[in-house]
Amino acid sequence: MLRVTSIFSLICLSFSAFAQEAERTLTFSEAVKIALENNINLKQTQNNLEADQSSKVSSIANMAPNVSISGNLGRRDGNSFNQNEGRVINGQLDFVSGTLNANMTLYNGLNQFNSVKQTDAQVDARMHQIKRSKQDVIRNVASQYLLCLLDVEFVKISEQNLEVQRRQYDQITSQVEEGALAKVDQVNQDYLVKNAELAKLRAEITLRNDKTALATILQIDPSSNFSIQDPDFEVNGLELASYELDELYSLAAENRSDLLQTEKLEMVSKYQFKSNQGNYQPTLSAFFQYGSAYNQIVGVRRDSLYRSFDQQFRSDNIQKTYGLSLSIPILNGFNSRNQTVRSRIAYENAKLDTESTRLVVKSNVINAHNSYRDASLNYEASKAQLEAAQLSFELESERFGLGASDLVTYTQASRNFINAQATFAQAKFTLLFQDILLQYAIGTLKFEDIQ
Repeated sequence: MLRVTSIFSLICLSFSAFAQEAERTLTFSEAVKIALENNINLKQTQNNLEADQSSKVSSIANMAPNVSISGNLGRRDGNSFNQNEGRVINGQLDFVSGTLNANMTLYNGLNQFNSVKQTDAQVDARMHQIKRSKQDVIRNVASQYLLCLLDVEFVKISEQNLEVQRRQYDQITSQVEEGALAKVDQVNQDYLVKNAELAKLRAEITLRNDKTALATILQIDPSSNFSIQDPDFEVNGLELASYELDELYSLAAENRSDLLQTEKLEMVSKYQFKSNQGNYQPTLSAFFQYGSAYNQIVGVRRDSLYRSFDQQFRSDNIQKTYGLSLSIPILNGFNSRNQTVRSRIAYENAKLDTESTRLVVKSNVINAHNSYRDASLNYEASKAQLEAAQLSFELESERFGLGASDLVTYTQASRNFINAQATFAQAKFTLLFQDILLQYAIGTLKFEDIQ
């Protein structure tokens, strides 16, 4: 008996935990935050930014001298020149040497300077790409989240419709039993009830499918249970909608990260082209070398007449070499020319990409502005339609209950009311989404605006 009780308690705890998981509410801001943390493309772009920043530091450091230290320690068998005795010996010679080398490019056609400019523009371009990627995530989450909200409204509407149709079926059944209505009215109403049940089932299935798609966008388990709620946030769309198109173009030119990224990539190509042009010019470098050495003939007795390691390495054998090195390119298989031509073409293509992006941005602003105005008017119209359809349905319900109206008229009024509810819900969430799309088109959409 105790074992059965324990098993029953575990089952109850499991159902309780499942119920708690099913009751989790996912707000819009939480959904966006999760998506920003889990989005794979955004993570990859941020990783690429780290690599670009490393390249920038490296390009700056390349303008400083290259310094290295080298050393040798070994034994040589055979003929060798002994600096201590000033003669060639045949035998074994132990030797130690060390050298400090420094080399600095003084001029190479501003190649290094242009490389620094290039990597700096690349970092800026990557940062603009990250910003736009975040806006893409917000837009995608908003689209799917608001679609799920619309599905929730459709489920509520279908449930209300089913309840109304069932109540009406019970009323018609009573009137048929009393002989006030024909049997066919009851059959027709039974069809309407079953049709309402089917509509409710389809709405619930659509909601589950869209929530699964939302979970996929958020990069969470698609089987996780969560509910959603109406977003309670304000964005700047209402203010932006009152702007003139020229003002919106100016804002987009200043804020659209994809356009700014394209402009920076154009600069990357420009400085790459200039850097390759520098390969045609001479390279002037300064060099400095400081070194010393020690050697000892194997088998020779070390007495007071033989110079010690300290004397040799720190005084006698020190060598300093310094000067300038000039390299003038003459012929290298047209490799410099090939690189310059390719970089020039890449630069020309980058300028074309910038112009194309400007046109796309302008088109997006026009479409977003017009769509928002259309959504605003549609919202007002659907709101008025819903009020009229609700009033008409209430009147027809009273008339049908009093026997002053037929079933066909009542059914039509009920359908009009349901369609008006659905239309209003769709217009409401379309307006919310167009509000976000307008900011997305301008480039001012931020996570902080929807918290």
